[in-house]
Amino acid sequence: MAESSSSLVRHPSSVCLVVGAMALLAVPLAGQTSLSIYSDGRVVVRRTLAQPLDKGRNALTLELDGLDPATLFSPDSAVAVVSATLRPASQRGDALASAIGQTLAFVRGKGDTVQATVVRVVPPQYRLSDGRLLLSEPGEPLFPAGLVRTAPRATLALEATRARPRTELAYVADGAARWEAAYQMVLVGGRAQVSGTATILSQTLRADSAEVQLVAGSIKRAAAAGQPAWYVRGAMKVAAQEVSATPTEEAVGETHVYQLPGRLSLEPATPTTMALFPRSVAAYAQELIVPGALPWRGFLGQAPGDDNRAPVQVWYTLKRARGTPFGDRPLPGGTVQLYQADSGGRVQLLGEARSDHTAPGRDLRVQSGDAFDVTAERVQTDYNQEQLAPARRGLAPRQRITAAYKVTIANAKAETVTVDVREARYGVWRIVESSLPAEKLSATEVRFRVAVPANGEATLTYTVQAES
Repeated sequence: MAESSSSLVRHPSSVCLVVGAMALLAVPLAGQTSLSIYSDGRVVVRRTLAQPLDKGRNALTLELDGLDPATLFSPDSAVAVVSATLRPASQRGDALASAIGQTLAFVRGKGDTVQATVVRVVPPQYRLSDGRLLLSEPGEPLFPAGLVRTAPRATLALEATRARPRTELAYVADGAARWEAAYQMVLVGGRAQVSGTATILSQTLRADSAEVQLVAGSIKRAAAAGQPAWYVRGAMKVAAQEVSATPTEEAVGETHVYQLPGRLSLEPATPTTMALFPRSVAAYAQELIVPGALPWRGFLGQAPGDDNRAPVQVWYTLKRARGTPFGDRPLPGGTVQLYQADSGGRVQLLGEARSDHTAPGRDLRVQSGDAFDVTAERVQTDYNQEQLAPARRGLAPRQRITAAYKVTIANAKAETVTVDVREARYGVWRIVESSLPAEKLSATEVRFRVAVPANGEATLTYTVQAES
């Protein structure tokens, strides 16, 4: 994004006062700038300009990148935006159209220029100094600065119910910047050391010493989302900015807002990462789960006899009891990385998963991957269909399916492990027989807890009956 000198022009009824000011997004944002950055690429830009307003109608001209005029308003209750006209940064054709009737210099080669007057742009017509006309451009035009808008320029009409010592504006810049949370969990014994970071990536936003808030939550869109590029072509560097404290957090409506300490400088394609909270310690639990064979809805059919391998999923649950510093902390959705040290003390990545927004007091549960040393095979050992009479006259006949399964779990570890085999299905169904107790977790899900000895195997059999 090209930088440009910015301008703010105020037009009272009889005098024109030009005041120098920083462009809100075209050049680094200085002064009273506050940004709220959302994870979907939206940025709420709040700008306080040292430009007083008279009572009544005021006209201002500002250079703004990323402005959607429909979102522009004044947070000052005494000021209303009456109108906003946005003119984009000049392109070559725009500048030529503005130069009709003017004489420009055209570069034809190194050290070779020619003067010509722009008569028309489409079709191209240019008059040379001797009166002859060219029907194509004589070269690459050189434009006076006054003909080129180096950034989008907004002309605003503001109505003030009383004189104001400054001008306050706010708007939404879509696709300007975004942020993402990441968490690192280092497993030590039965506890996890947890740290969290927030990474901000600017797509088009430049800010110099701005106050920044990060907003976490599920915020609807009325318009189609833009295309903020989280991964930008070319080399990228991580800018580690010095901060003296971690962010403060507060609930605002149904979102959580993180006020970053100090003031930040942002530039496109340069990620900035900082801690979200001090490192915390929390208990965790690991689960090994074999997912069920039943379809959630629809017909329960016969299973093929080959490829009976079933995954053994590895899940971790981070305990977050209320009344503890970590349990009382909301966790924005993000990426969770799990680590554990090897015999040499080197931490190794165990898994990575996405997490949803996690409210205070709610445990954080993620799947890290599948087990290596614990494996499972499932085979359907029996299958039967029978027709049932309609529930009442006029209804279609019903069908009852009875299916039997055997799950064999092998454990290559040197210690006993417990593996959960779970089945979940919508509608009318039940476990009619099983070699281990079936624990009903909900109206739709049951669990079998299978203890598998070290370097051994365990077998579970069960029979399911479902109606459709």
